Order: sequence, then structure tokens, then C-alpha cells
Amino acid sequence: MAPRPERGTFKFDKYYLVMEALRQSGAAITEHAPEPMQREWLEAVHDPAYVDEVFRAEVPREKERRIGFPVTHHIRDRVRHTNGGTWLAARLAMQHGYAANSAAGSHHALGHTGAGYCVFNDLAVAANRLIAEGCASRILIVDLDVHQGDGTASLMAGREDVFTLSLHAEKNFPVRKARSSLDIGLPDGIGDDDYLDILDKHLPSVLSDFSPDLVLYQAGVDPHVDDKLGRLALSDAGLEMRDRYVVKAARACQLPIASALGGGYGDDQREVAARHARSMLAMANENNPFHIKT
Repeated sequence: MAPRPERGTFKFDKYYLVMEALRQSGAAITEHAPEPMQREWLEAVHDPAYVDEVFRAEVPREKERRIGFPVTHHIRDRVRHTNGGTWLAARLAMQHGYAANSAAGSHHALGHTGAGYCVFNDLAVAANRLIAEGCASRILIVDLDVHQGDGTASLMAGREDVFTLSLHAEKNFPVRKARSSLDIGLPDGIGDDDYLDILDKHLPSVLSDFSPDLVLYQAGVDPHVDDKLGRLALSDAGLEMRDRYVVKAARACQLPIASALGGGYGDDQREVAARHARSMLAMANENNPFHIKT
């Protein structure tokens, strides 16, 4: 396990509370401890000079301000493990259909700097490594966080073997959006029915047209109506339907799908953690009726 990070502006308690909620749910879960992501795989996506700054815990102040917290040795060790976790979740999904990383989804990290509470972009790093290792040839990254996955879009831009789909609140952070393979900017206050209709309009056609052999899913719960940093209005039931829909769509195409935690913000960290836990359990339950492709 990665060391407990030092407290800063960002509330890291959520990640420990998510695991508590999962363990207390009574569901049959299997826990895996990821290895830290090797430097070479981080440098394959991020500027090696920036990776070196993180490894030495000497990230310039202007970059730390963009990230939102100081990058200490504890943070360095944590983000290496969470990046390893998304890659491991993908490998496990290939065996079981679905697996989750109970952290990460750090979709704002750019090539030369972190941003928006993200140090390294685990989605981009994992996708690049999986393809380079021959584990996958075409990867779809589905990002349903309330904020656009600008870092992922930038890092994967121009690649024909990675498709980035971002469904986000148009007026939310970041102010300057990157260009995903497909961006769907949503108006403030959109609720369950309209959201799910839009998702249903686009995801099946992307799966059909791009024909990936693996899906990475950034399953942020910040589209929730009570989220502190969100601008959308999904209910608890709406989030569960969203997550079940994504897994069902992937598994119906016999595709493995791995999720990463993503955003979720509020004053009550236990309540936010409970949303994340319900999200992962809903996805795991939706995976159960499907068989692994052989």
C-alpha cells in the first residue's frame, strides 16, 4: 500500500473511506495491491524533466499551484502506486471482465505538469503501456467526470489507437477545453433522463465505429446533484444507471472494462466515498451476467 499522503488543500481521506465503505458493504470483493508505476512508463507519456521533478519532490511552486497541493515524497509514492493501479485494473479486467482502481482517474495531468489535483495521468500512462506491451491494440477511454478530461485528450491527441470520449459540464473547469476524439459539453443542471439519453446516443456508436479491445472508464461521481464542484444534477439512482449502462455496453461487445475513481467533492467525505463505493459495486454487479471472451 502507498504511504498515507500528507494533508494539503485536497482531501485525501476520501480514498481510505472508499475502501472502508467497500469492505463494510458485505459484497464479495478481492483486493490487489499494485506495484508502483516504473519511471520509464511515466516518461513515455510525460516530459522526463517533469517526472524527474516529481521523483525528487522538487516540483516548482507554479506547477504545485496548478496541481493544488505540494508534491512531497509521500505524494510521489502515492501517485506511482495509483498509476500502477489503473494498469493493474486493466490487466485484471482482461481476466474477469471488470476491475476497478479505487483511486486515480487523474485526467487533468498534462505532459509537462500536473493540474487540477492530478500529478500523473494514469489513464494515458496505462493506455500507452498496455498498447506498447501488446495487451491491447485499440483502447477507448470513456470519461464521465463532470470536468472535461483535458489532460487525457491532450496526451492522446493524434493517436489512432486511442479514442477519448468526454461527457462533461461545458461551463465547468477547465475553462480552456482540450480536444478529445469526441467531446459532449452538457448544460448546467442536466438530470438523469437527459444525461442517459445523451450517453445512449453516443457510446454505442463509438464502440461500434472505433472497435476497441479494451475500455478504460473514468467514473467520477461529481455529476451528482449535491457535488460541491459539479454543475450537473444526477441523483444516486442516475449515477448507478450511468455506471451500469457503461459496463453493460462494453461487456455486451465482449470488451473488458477497467474503471478509475475520478472526481467527487463535498464537505462530508464519508458521503462522497459512499457514492464512489456504490459506483464500483454497481459496475461489478452489472459485469456478473457476462462471460469472459475466450
